[in-house]
Amino acid sequence: MAEKSILITGGAGFIGSHLVRYFVNKYPNYSIFNLDKLTYAGNLENLKDIENAPNYTFIKGDICDRDTLKKLFEKYGIDSVIHLAAETHVDRSVNDPLEFVKTNVIGTLTLLQVAKEFWQKDNYEGKLFYHVSTDEVFGSLDLDGGYFTEDCKYEPHSPYSASKASSDHFVRSFYDTYKMPIVISNCSNNYGPNQFPEKLIPLFINNIRHNRELPVYGKGENVRDWLYVEDHVSAIDLIFHKGKIGETYCIGGKNEWKNIDIIKRVISITDELLGRESGASLKLIKFVTDRPGHDLRYAIDCTKLERELGWQPSYTFDDGIRKCIEWYLNNQEWLDQVTSGDYKNYYDKMYKGR
Repeated sequence: MAEKSILITGGAGFIGSHLVRYFVNKYPNYSIFNLDKLTYAGNLENLKDIENAPNYTFIKGDICDRDTLKKLFEKYGIDSVIHLAAETHVDRSVNDPLEFVKTNVIGTLTLLQVAKEFWQKDNYEGKLFYHVSTDEVFGSLDLDGGYFTEDCKYEPHSPYSASKASSDHFVRSFYDTYKMPIVISNCSNNYGPNQFPEKLIPLFINNIRHNRELPVYGKGENVRDWLYVEDHVSAIDLIFHKGKIGETYCIGGKNEWKNIDIIKRVISITDELLGRESGASLKLIKFVTDRPGHDLRYAIDCTKLERELGWQPSYTFDDGIRKCIEWYLNNQEWLDQVTSGDYKNYYDKMYKGR
């Protein structure tokens, strides 16, 4: 019998697929159940290397579907949830806020309700609901205005961050009201392999490769704290196993970059790896009208995570960004399938009617 039966939601997405692989390989005595709706950003190609692992099961399903969730909890005896399933792209949230409410708020609440129903009868013994969130719920910082910590007030500025803030509040309410064991983490921007190429780094790598424009919001002055995805996963592992129930942990890379500077760094390395003249792709940069509600700066103080659980990021940005760019250039078939939508057509047919 498995030591734990863990439901990971959104496990075919970018961060989720890295987390699923990590847990499947590191914990052979755990049963890992990956629930993913396989929307545009969910791609089972991300998990081809572990799809036949004996401790791994994929289920196509929607976190808003209460009946599906109840069947999963009952059939597999789910005792832990690591909840990553979410709509995450800010630009899409500006165009369609309601879709973000459905997934990020209603989906989270549905999952909480089902977990409560199944776990309450055991007085939550050996149970855990781990909610993975974002630093964007805290709003924006001045360029020299300190750092986000676990004690910062919530001040979301986009429909995406508002939906994630709401989901955070619901998770905490289940701890306070029903005594459900929960932990929450809020992480800075992630980068690495398998990220859907609507996000800045993979988008720009792909556009440089094809000599397409590199659209930069405003003057590129917005600052983000970047963390390699494998470091995020290692932090989740520590928090899941050693985090204090009811607590929040901030995860960051101590690695702030202005957008324009990170873009120039990506250009430099990508041109080098493509055998182009240094800076050849700088001419592709095009400054465009800034998006509404664009936060100026995010930066995380992860002292609590370091002090209490001993976590440290293992990748320097130079090492991580080079490894990341090399992966995309060495996996151009993956990039082409994702940008064309071919991967989605294939899996839609595979799981049709299931």
